Amino acid sequence: MTTEIPVPVVLAGARGHGRWHLDNIRRLADARLVTLAGVCEPKPLSDSELAGFGDVAQSPDLGDLLDRTGARAAVICTPIPTHTGLALTAAARGVHLLLEKPPAPSYAEYERMAAGVAAAGVACQIGFQSLGSHAVSHIRDLVRDGVIGEPLGIGAAGAWARDEAYFRRAPWAGRRRLPDGTGSQVDVVDGVLTNPLAHAVATGLALDGATGADDLTDIRTELFRANAIEADDTSYVSITTRTGSRVTVAATLCAERPDEPYVVVHGTRGRITFWYKQDRVLVQRAGHGPRESTYARTDLLENLVAHLTDPAGATGLLVTPAATGAFMRVVEAVRRAPDPRPLPASAWHTVPGGGGDGTVRRVVRGIDGLVAASADTLTGFAGLGATWARREADPARTEQEAAR
Repeated sequence: MTTEIPVPVVLAGARGHGRWHLDNIRRLADARLVTLAGVCEPKPLSDSELAGFGDVAQSPDLGDLLDRTGARAAVICTPIPTHTGLALTAAARGVHLLLEKPPAPSYAEYERMAAGVAAAGVACQIGFQSLGSHAVSHIRDLVRDGVIGEPLGIGAAGAWARDEAYFRRAPWAGRRRLPDGTGSQVDVVDGVLTNPLAHAVATGLALDGATGADDLTDIRTELFRANAIEADDTSYVSITTRTGSRVTVAATLCAERPDEPYVVVHGTRGRITFWYKQDRVLVQRAGHGPRESTYARTDLLENLVAHLTDPAGATGLLVTPAATGAFMRVVEAVRRAPDPRPLPASAWHTVPGGGGDGTVRRVVRGIDGLVAASADTLTGFAGLGATWARREADPARTEQEAAR
């Protein structure tokens, strides 16, 4: 059934990264595409936080909020372990979804979420905003047309910085798992590859065309941490697809000089660099000067609204759960891998965090160059000669090996 506009939306998780979604909903409300029907937060938002929205229902109980507001769509931007449960709560009420990445902390939870959404017949968009960039299809066309020759592989690089307060912002931050209150533990898997720089992984896979759960044959990881956390903050993953192509990602939250993450598509006669947060593309090829261009981007919530309100049903979702199956295989490989290896104190130092509150951040010496070299050569930290990575404390294992 076609949904009328404006579409009433509930936002679950309106602080932290959720503030971005709140601002985006405000933009779409000004365009009369949506209305903010409710906010689900343990602590209600203040009037100033909800400025411009008028009367908005609030509750810490998503199911109750959906029942009371009659919302047709929900944006879920809550802690990773809650994604599947909240998505199924919404789906059971026929409410369509924009589910923040990563969609789940394990492949089993991802399958449970995807099956529940499909059974309920609701639309579900996964929040990989970079996959809304029009540059993605443009780059695929360039590669298909042989502009850079035969493809040789794809390498992604992400050099970001997060201070120690970042890992104290929430109980689940920087954790691989958490007690569930019953004597067991739930998965979190809040590592650099699976959360902060997950877009680098998902974008590299999308450019290769390997997005489905069955599109990968081998996943090898090098997981390290400079910070006093459980999860990885400096890592490398090498992915082999069923067509034999390779996608690699080197990422850190301990950069010397933080910069924009990017993905490089290598070919026999050139390369294409995509700064995915900026929608910026640089084509370099033999016999031609460099060509740089910037592309538009389709907002994923706007795409979901268009999908719901299109009477002809011609507007498809850009990032369905099925389109994140390969990414979730990588999450599962990270989850099953041995715990990240702590870097020796000699490999990092501290600098002021920049917040003016005395917080420091840890910087891995030489990591910026290693991350860039990895994207250029499709090589991991150990292969590039990083002294702290020469001895593999945990042998790289494929997901299939880890499962045995």
